[in-house]
Amino acid sequence: MPDTAIRLHVADDLATGRHIALDGGPAHYLATVMRRRVGDAALLFNGRDGEWRARIEAMARGSCALVVEARTRPQADGPDVWLVFAPVKRGRIDDLVGRATELGVAALWPVRTERTNVARVNAARLRANAIEAAEQSERLTVPMVHDYLALPALLERWPRERRMLWCDESGTAPSIADALARASQPLRAPWAVLVGPEGGFARSELDALRKLPFVTAVSLGPRALRAETAALAALACWQALIGDWQEAHRHGS
Repeated sequence: MPDTAIRLHVADDLATGRHIALDGGPAHYLATVMRRRVGDAALLFNGRDGEWRARIEAMARGSCALVVEARTRPQADGPDVWLVFAPVKRGRIDDLVGRATELGVAALWPVRTERTNVARVNAARLRANAIEAAEQSERLTVPMVHDYLALPALLERWPRERRMLWCDESGTAPSIADALARASQPLRAPWAVLVGPEGGFARSELDALRKLPFVTAVSLGPRALRAETAALAALACWQALIGDWQEAHRHGS
């Protein structure tokens, strides 16, 4: 039996004895890509019931049936941080979504700014990339993918209890460490990271952001970063300072 554990995200409820039917991409992945056969095991998760070991009980062309055997990990939610980002071109956005999922974001929210060059966002493609990254990174959840909105509409419907770290390119903002040290939000409070387009925010957008009480401008250092680099750098800083990277350190000490 193969030693490498395959993890698959499913929509079904998971419990001992349940039968799970896979078709399309997941079935092809198991049978053709990973060459699994009847009797082999796989790990399943749905974002609600934890992670479960299942056994392949039948395979046919384009379909696969598994029976759930036992839970291997209880459900655990990750840190409550969202990534709000101006989309970049295909390929780069796929990579951004995958890496942000690995870094633990709870939601992905593409935002259209005045200087964003991407007219449409394929939400289904973003979710597929997030699912693949969650499977490979051993996450028990998959980030929510919000609808593509213009910045004014997003800010209008923004939940005011969720603080937003805005990656400011002016060079005058405090570092993320300084900004978080002064923040009153506890560890598990809801946060978000906002990264603008490669051309930067327009003057009117900058003025609007600076007036919002839930927005905190932060600097990412002296170098000009690509949009996706800035997003991942900011998420890594947040995780290291107040996210579950810090929590893992405390539990291990």
